[in-house]
Amino acid sequence: MDINLLQRQQQFHMHQKVTMMVNRYQLFADDGNGGPGELVGFAEQKRMTFKEQVTVYTDEDKRDVLFSFKARKAIDLASAYDVTTPDGQAVGVFGKKFGKSLLRSTWQLDNPGQEPVTIQERSMALALFRRIWDSIPVVGDFPFIFKYHFDFLRGEQKVGFFEKKTRLRDHYLLRIDDPSLDRRLVLAQAIALDALQAR
Repeated sequence: MDINLLQRQQQFHMHQKVTMMVNRYQLFADDGNGGPGELVGFAEQKRMTFKEQVTVYTDEDKRDVLFSFKARKAIDLASAYDVTTPDGQAVGVFGKKFGKSLLRSTWQLDNPGQEPVTIQERSMALALFRRIWDSIPVVGDFPFIFKYHFDFLRGEQKVGFFEKKTRLRDHYLLRIDDPSLDRRLVLAQAIALDALQAR
């Protein structure tokens, strides 16, 4: 999809497929009826490897790069991730706010020249329950079956959201109502909300 057309999209769908060796992410534009339409991004990541860098391609042939993101510091829970174009131009930065994330996962997204956007788990109660779930022996090894959601906030204004649509499969809906936010930066953050939190 042309970058200008991608930028006009307000709604995306992300599907993650887990295999024995690889995690696959498919990013779709909305079809206009609330379902996934055209594939706009595709990423693969080997399982059990460090997750400091992810490359997102325009399709499953992996011939053309849409964008990539890379950690500034390896193996750092609070590291910032730079999102860049195929030719290395900066798109923006996102990173986890480690202190705030102890109770409720919180990220910050920085689009150059704009006020930062905070991405935070919507429900404090569900965030705490998820942490208890993860700490229970055996139980914590199973996927968290409850749906969790993140809100995108610029100050007090909600400018988007990221919602899990299914309990057992990793299907998500991403909505962005701010036309100024670079969609590549937002899509990178969406992948991070799954890949970098081992969801």
